[in-house]
Amino acid sequence: MKEDYLLKVNNLEIGVFSGNKKKNTIVNGISFAIEPGEMIGIVGESGSGKTMTALSVIGLLPKNIEIFNGSIEFENKNLTQLNEKQRRNLKGNHISMIFQEPMTSLNPLSRVGNQVNEMLFNHSKLNKEEIKKKTLSMFEEVGLQYPEEIYEKYPHQLSGGMRQRVMIAMAMICNPKLMIADEPTTALDVTIQAQLLELIKKLNKEYGTAVILISHDLGIVQSVCDRALVMHNGEIVEEGLVEEIFHSPKVMYTKDLLKAVPSIQNRKNSLEKKEIISKSEKDIILKIDKLSASYKEKDAKLFGRTMKKPVLTDIDLEIFRGEIYGIVGESGCGKSTLAKVIAGVHKEIEGGIVLKESRPQMVFQDSYGSLNPAKKVGWILEEPLRIKGGYTKKQRQDAVYEILEQVGLQKEHTHRYLNELSGGQRQRVNIANSLMLKSEFIILDEPVSALDVTVQAQILNLLINLREKYQLTFLFISHDLNVIGQICDRVSVMHNGKIIESASVEELYHNPTHEYSKTLIHSIPGME
Repeated sequence: MKEDYLLKVNNLEIGVFSGNKKKNTIVNGISFAIEPGEMIGIVGESGSGKTMTALSVIGLLPKNIEIFNGSIEFENKNLTQLNEKQRRNLKGNHISMIFQEPMTSLNPLSRVGNQVNEMLFNHSKLNKEEIKKKTLSMFEEVGLQYPEEIYEKYPHQLSGGMRQRVMIAMAMICNPKLMIADEPTTALDVTIQAQLLELIKKLNKEYGTAVILISHDLGIVQSVCDRALVMHNGEIVEEGLVEEIFHSPKVMYTKDLLKAVPSIQNRKNSLEKKEIISKSEKDIILKIDKLSASYKEKDAKLFGRTMKKPVLTDIDLEIFRGEIYGIVGESGCGKSTLAKVIAGVHKEIEGGIVLKESRPQMVFQDSYGSLNPAKKVGWILEEPLRIKGGYTKKQRQDAVYEILEQVGLQKEHTHRYLNELSGGQRQRVNIANSLMLKSEFIILDEPVSALDVTVQAQILNLLINLREKYQLTFLFISHDLNVIGQICDRVSVMHNGKIIESASVEELYHNPTHEYSKTLIHSIPGME
């Protein structure tokens, strides 16, 4: 290896000791290097070892996980041989990290200005006044408007995008030589994601800070990085320039990852079978006419009156039987409220809504939080039939086995708890639960946003197959335009509680008419 590398990882092995001092390896003998000012991406599915690699570099491995073998050299110093005081000097000062979830990474009891100040208190000789001035300047540099106001706020008073900008400010305030960004945009809307990626690129260029960007989103890595490492089962299976890996992958695993990336280019042939979608007036399964919805909000004063806060305004929508209809938009635009109105959960509405189906079933984003973790899968799936009544125990069990088979699970899964299943398996249980009452209309609210790209592809294929087998109608809600583009027939764009544009997927993605729609489409990583 060259002598002028900023970071060199040699034969790194990380894991945990189980009973009888048996080693369970998480990262298995990986080696890579990064030059000063370079941006590299590390991609792979959950459990591939990406995050553990990053945490080992900055010295934040969990207590039960340790480095078994290898070295991590930063500016020719072996980090694995430093004591805690020496490591503390490096953390934040020379090596910094941006975490996936800023809400849990920031202190909820401390103002964000003070939290960024702390970095300078620990790593600089500036006085109090100079520290505040530098923090405000960095807030401005990372694109936070009204930095004086932001300085005084607590994390919960900021949006997700603003919190992540605070995290970037904290990571950059000491002008580190290496910044590690671990899934920094996973939970963010596509436009906020694009802004933050541009910001990271700008800071990389202006400060010469080297960046390790960890992500399971290959489009993000392709759009910002120079080189990429592909990790699988704790090993680096492919490494090279981004253009080489994304256009001429050598390893089958990388090829499978790229094939699984959702996009309008990957639309399935089954979506072209238009005969399963009825387009006559009598087959409209949902018709919404000038619908408005609001929430009750109490005035901040002690005896303040209750007011209505409008969330949806003049919504018009028609969904045909057999259709997969997409609703796309950023957080806060009213997507989930619309789903609650259609499901009959939210009642504060005005206008017309006609549903030619019993109450639709819902599949939620958080498969763990939306199902009962204290019960086994069999009990969870039988519950809707128990409540409905009229079924014997054997009939309920047979119905459960049949649905499990349809969603790609086995009988043995009925005896497991949710924490014994993977994320993809839990989402399959969630989908199975929505099918138990044989509803023909299902609302899916961000059903794949928390899943790896290959698991996403499996769930999307499953939904397409179930749609054809049972003649189902789906309302598919997402902020991920790639997912919407791959699976949906038609789509509506929501903004500030209104539907601003509706069209077929092909028409919207290739010829959007509204300026906001154009902004969304152009923000998709890798979209030509």
